[in-house]
Amino acid sequence: MQQALKQQKEFARRRKQFLRMLGVGNIAVIASAGVCQRNADVEFAFRQNSDFYYLSGFDEPEAVIVFVPGREQGEYILFCREYDETTALWVGASAGLEGAVQQYAADDAFPIDDIDDILPGLLENKNRLYFPMGAQPSFDQQLMDWSQEVRSRSRTGVSAPAEFISSDHLLHEMRLIKSAEEIKLMKKAAKISVAAHTKAMQCTRPGVFEYQVDAEIKYHFMSHGAQSEAYPAIVGGGDNGCVLHYTQNNAPLNDGDLLLIDAGCEWDKYAADITRTFPVNGVFSEPQKALYQLVLDAQYAAIEQVKPGNHWNDPHEAAVAVLTKGLVELGLLQGKVATLIKEEAYKPYYMHRTGHWLGLDVHDVGDYKIDGEWRLLEPGMVLTVEPGLYIQPNASEVDAQWRGIGIRIEDDVVVTKQGCEVLTAAVVKDVDAIEKLMRDSRGG
Repeated sequence: MQQALKQQKEFARRRKQFLRMLGVGNIAVIASAGVCQRNADVEFAFRQNSDFYYLSGFDEPEAVIVFVPGREQGEYILFCREYDETTALWVGASAGLEGAVQQYAADDAFPIDDIDDILPGLLENKNRLYFPMGAQPSFDQQLMDWSQEVRSRSRTGVSAPAEFISSDHLLHEMRLIKSAEEIKLMKKAAKISVAAHTKAMQCTRPGVFEYQVDAEIKYHFMSHGAQSEAYPAIVGGGDNGCVLHYTQNNAPLNDGDLLLIDAGCEWDKYAADITRTFPVNGVFSEPQKALYQLVLDAQYAAIEQVKPGNHWNDPHEAAVAVLTKGLVELGLLQGKVATLIKEEAYKPYYMHRTGHWLGLDVHDVGDYKIDGEWRLLEPGMVLTVEPGLYIQPNASEVDAQWRGIGIRIEDDVVVTKQGCEVLTAAVVKDVDAIEKLMRDSRGG
């Protein structure tokens, strides 16, 4: 009960800030996520639109929230499904209009079936209409139709919004800086995900299939209260670890190969995102160890750059510098390091960025540049740090000992006033620590 009250205060704080940014005379309209059909009469598990959830905590489809700053009858309006006993019997009870007000603190609640009659009136005489442009094209069209309906009545003295503006900038800048309550939720997601990765290392051995390791991860998520993955897990052994978004997870794990696992759970909609790479048989070969240590050194260098006042690209630049220098030392690249960096000669082996924002979405919202310049890091921002190296199996330009080795090491990092905190540090990643964990799990 106390936690629910705290959450409602958090949602109320966000709405107050959003209303203040909208300004009197304007209106914002945001629709919930829809239900997606899986096959026949079976639906995919419902997952609420992140913006919608961020402002309301309301976790049902067929709903629309409307914000009207300065409206005397109430500034926060929720359209939703009415409570229905038959529906409650078959799929569970909805909050209904009463619950929308009592549980979710809406100032006003109306049936979603009445939105065509009510929403045009709310648009009357508003200057700007804010909504998430392009997110749901069919809903965009509805908003255009409602606005046109108001515009058609201009002779009666009413006007329709003159400007249509994306709500993304205002809302996503809010979401970019996490509150203490949000970071608490992310720490919970990280804790469960950390333990799942540890279990995965302990159960991996030659002859096990990728899907069996994947199942161990999912089991740990679910058995500890996380009701879903934050994204489909990548469990790629050997050559599959060189495929950046590999999700088939159906191959056997072979002695002498590495296993790359990229997996994280979602806790109360907030994501964790962790990648670890380790030997299937518990012992790194010398080429594997050399490349792995290079990626780990790059990650440590990148994390050192996560601090207030540094710009978003500093961690990436640090990782690229370490990786390029190391690739030269190992003989995979030839030339001067500075020139190779300028020419992006590392890209055949490291083709992605070193991180992304993390939050309600695994690739969370928020601009990376402001006025064309990399934005500065601020306390409360949460990002991943995930350098990697991927030497393709058919990379004929390198010695055969390096081919088919895919490595990524990823942690979740929150910017603090003093520097940063690695939320996922408890998953071992040093070579000796990985080998010891796997050896101990086998009684060796």
